Amino acid sequence: MADYLDMQAELGISKHQGGLPATRRLLALCHVERAAEVLDVGCGIGVGPAYIARTYGCRVVGVDRSPQMIKWARERARWDGVEDLIELRVADLRELPFEADRFDVVIAESVLAFVEDKAQAIRELVRVTKPGGYVGLNELVAVKEIPDDVAQVARDMGTQVLSAADWRAIWDGSGLGDRVMKVHRIDPVVEVRSRIRWMGLRWLARAWARAAWLLATRPDLRESVRTVMGGAKALDAWAYALLAGRK
Repeated sequence: MADYLDMQAELGISKHQGGLPATRRLLALCHVERAAEVLDVGCGIGVGPAYIARTYGCRVVGVDRSPQMIKWARERARWDGVEDLIELRVADLRELPFEADRFDVVIAESVLAFVEDKAQAIRELVRVTKPGGYVGLNELVAVKEIPDDVAQVARDMGTQVLSAADWRAIWDGSGLGDRVMKVHRIDPVVEVRSRIRWMGLRWLARAWARAAWLLATRPDLRESVRTVMGGAKALDAWAYALLAGRK
């Protein structure tokens, strides 16, 4: 099966649990209203950087490992009229191309689930954060024993879903102060609505059209497309955690 993240880039979608409401909560925990420069790691199609720039008027740097995602993010910045406030670069979370102590706020949403060494990834996020600045994460957590079919969905996506206790232990070892961790259960109806709000109906309609075309013309990609567009049956086994801390 094609790589889940590559398939998201092909369709022009990126998502995280909780959608726009979750991002708003995370930014509040990180006191983004005080920030002059924010780094969004794993920015996907660029909805996050565009929202932050448009709402707070600060400078935003977005990075993603996928050149195609960065192309989408540039289109999104133009779409939302904030390209003058946004810088977009191809980069890997594990080795960010920035000097230490640069950003007021560093966030990563639904990114560390795809990284094996989560503690090292957090150290890299902390490295590029200014003293007194904030690091924030939004990550899936398992809230009950995961059935085999749901576990297979996670494996197909290339993710590792940890328990809330495991995430708390990793976060406590981050060296950050003023740490908070808030776990939110997932309501499937609210989740669908929040994802639509996150990307916008017009943008999402284009992605659905591309998915339909791929399902019709690329038999080798059909299972990947279903994984990207599906996964709803896993929602009752998962929640999402918002984690924030000050350097």
